[in-house]
Amino acid sequence: MNFTGKLEGLKMDYATEKQSISVEVNEDARDAFQELKDCEKLDIQIKKHREKRSLDANAYYWVLITKFAKKLELSNPETHNMCLIRYGYPVILSGKSAFTTIPDTEEAENKVKNSTEYHLQPTSQVREGVDGVMYRTYRLLRGSRTYNTEEMSRLISGLITMCKEAQIPDREIATPEEKRLLKERYGVDV
Repeated sequence: MNFTGKLEGLKMDYATEKQSISVEVNEDARDAFQELKDCEKLDIQIKKHREKRSLDANAYYWVLITKFAKKLELSNPETHNMCLIRYGYPVILSGKSAFTTIPDTEEAENKVKNSTEYHLQPTSQVREGVDGVMYRTYRLLRGSRTYNTEEMSRLISGLITMCKEAQIPDREIATPEEKRLLKERYGVDV
């Protein structure tokens, strides 16, 4: 059972050192409360609310990725990573972009370009490691599955721009109905 709402308060019993959190929910929680009130133990997760993007946007994005990849004769993962590098968002840890180093080889570069498990943006920084191997620094990028509606809208808009630059005809980029929905739901012009 999932609810949206806000934290109301936090109490602590200093004798037992147990804490109690109260929340205000936007939906009717009475049935959930009745069902779960006698449970000895519950799994509880509280996280910051984020608007989720529609699955339609995700499906449309991957249709475009496939068309663009075919036009450039690249794999879908490589094309997706190109879009994330150009229009994506970095992983932020403690308020700063996260980086990693990888051997600066053609094999490693190809693996990074085609990765589906992680997304990395190469930098110009290359240094020799203590092992004598040259290492390139990469910025870690968030996967698009973590994007909210606004972030996904930017990614789709960027991909549409890339498709137009690759001279993919407008009629292949979006049908009139898709154009209307993209404009209405995401503010994306095709």
